[in-house]
Amino acid sequence: MLLNLFQKGSCCITVRILFLDNKSLHFYTKAYFEQITNSYLFYICSFSFYIVIFAISYCNLLNTEMIMTVKKDKILWADDEIDLLKPYILFLQDKGYEVVPVISGQDAIDSCKEDTFDIIFLDENMPGLSGLEALSQIKELNPDVPVVMVTKSEEESIMDQAIGNKIADYLIKPLNPNQLLLSIKKNVHMNVIITETTTVGYQQEFSRIGMQINDSFTTDDWMEVYKKLVYWELELENSQATMSDMLQMQKKEANNAFGKFIKKNYMNWIQSPDKRPLMSPDLFKKRVFPILEKSEKLFFILIDNFRLDQWREVKDLLAEYFTFDESLYYSILPTATQYARNAIFSGLMPSQIEKMFPDLWVDEESEEGKNLNEAPLIRTQIERFRKKWTFSYNKVHDSQYGEKLLTTIPSLMQYQLNVIVLNFVDMLSHARTENKMIRELAQSEAAYRSLTRSWFQHSGTLELFRRIADRGCKVIITTDHGTIRVDNPQKVVGDKNTNTNLRYKVGKNLSYNTKEVFEIRDPEKAGLPSPNLSSKYIFATDSDFFAYPNNYNYYVSYYRNTFQHGGISMEEMLVPFITLIPR
Repeated sequence: MLLNLFQKGSCCITVRILFLDNKSLHFYTKAYFEQITNSYLFYICSFSFYIVIFAISYCNLLNTEMIMTVKKDKILWADDEIDLLKPYILFLQDKGYEVVPVISGQDAIDSCKEDTFDIIFLDENMPGLSGLEALSQIKELNPDVPVVMVTKSEEESIMDQAIGNKIADYLIKPLNPNQLLLSIKKNVHMNVIITETTTVGYQQEFSRIGMQINDSFTTDDWMEVYKKLVYWELELENSQATMSDMLQMQKKEANNAFGKFIKKNYMNWIQSPDKRPLMSPDLFKKRVFPILEKSEKLFFILIDNFRLDQWREVKDLLAEYFTFDESLYYSILPTATQYARNAIFSGLMPSQIEKMFPDLWVDEESEEGKNLNEAPLIRTQIERFRKKWTFSYNKVHDSQYGEKLLTTIPSLMQYQLNVIVLNFVDMLSHARTENKMIRELAQSEAAYRSLTRSWFQHSGTLELFRRIADRGCKVIITTDHGTIRVDNPQKVVGDKNTNTNLRYKVGKNLSYNTKEVFEIRDPEKAGLPSPNLSSKYIFATDSDFFAYPNNYNYYVSYYRNTFQHGGISMEEMLVPFITLIPR
């Protein structure tokens, strides 16, 4: 009868079988009836203790046939008193599991050689080959099968040995049937249950987030929206739930509304500093200097191009050493290193830097590096506030310099403020654009985050934080701007002096669609230098990027789905500011 459901349509069918008790039946059925979208149809059939869920993705395959089979999870239970465990075995069989009982550790090993199991219950104290001795051999045969140690003993040494051999769980006799069931669900069905629960959670939040986007009128409102979207992006990714497309649509909607919010308010923020949110030029004055005023030593670590989702990806690596105070701030425009980072270190808007310290500002047209004067800019800000704090400045471009920096940590303790710039994440985003192999490695947002985590964990970066924590120093982790994956080209025409950035343009002869950009005709009012009297700035919003009409198709194809920064989006402008307090 069920096959008839699929005979008329052309589809590609994926079958997932879940084994659930009656208590879970209603929950999962309701969840999947709610999840009917244009992308997926869900047919749910419940019987006995089973729910068979058919996730059907539309495609052009014709006359697809399907043979449904129901597979029971298989449990191996090794215990020399297996006869006394008959009630528990019957209980599990009643729940839909297949239980294979054996009476010794050697029998358990032999069974693992002949068959595969979803989970193994292993008695610790058996004659002949003990449970612990059998465990090591079973792990060699089937390292991925969860093994649950069952014992009458509560000795700590036995627990330590079992844990050291990477058991999945530890149960003490007399057993409780629900305890057994919980252990099975946790070790066999956990991923499926997490997926379903996460899916339902986001479904329930979807409409609330949508309303929150529409009702966001303040800077704090937008920070909360962005935090929620990042939270659910990571939750859906980690649970492998099939809702990522819906989330990306919601992120796009949010960025569209965020762009309108910035267009409406940005100029007022620049002209009224007392009424604006925390922005790039305010960081040292409002966040760094108050810590130094308390005579506390501080490490200020700026990771170029570091987004909130990337911070969340590495956060757990630091949890052993620090507690966290997490917040966001607004990067200035353009969200590019030359402007945003120099604004942080100087405490000034770019146009103010150009006027007050012309020797420290490098114009767009110059071929000179745009961030060669960061240490002098920090010094000017400290002196401007008439402070006598000592500071050091280090910029890490590669692992060799990172290793050298680790050896200097003791000598850095003489300074009240230590500023460290880490460039890897920015280098990764640019390398992804230019290098085909890197683009393959960082194909998606998830892969991009994964590479960030790998760098953080396996370079000297994590060790750097650990050594700082050992010396009891506070740390601030932040960035100058984030980045966004672009996919929608916008045509722009400029002369030969127009800058090359894909997310913002500055020039005197720019031609573009005014409805698709945020334009600043008077750079001075936006705190930006003006290379010429008639220069103006334009900024891309959402996931747009600027492309020249010349060789347009090649240009678009090359830069589409690359990570860029300089424009207006939550990912670029709402950037993390984390205070780490050593444990």
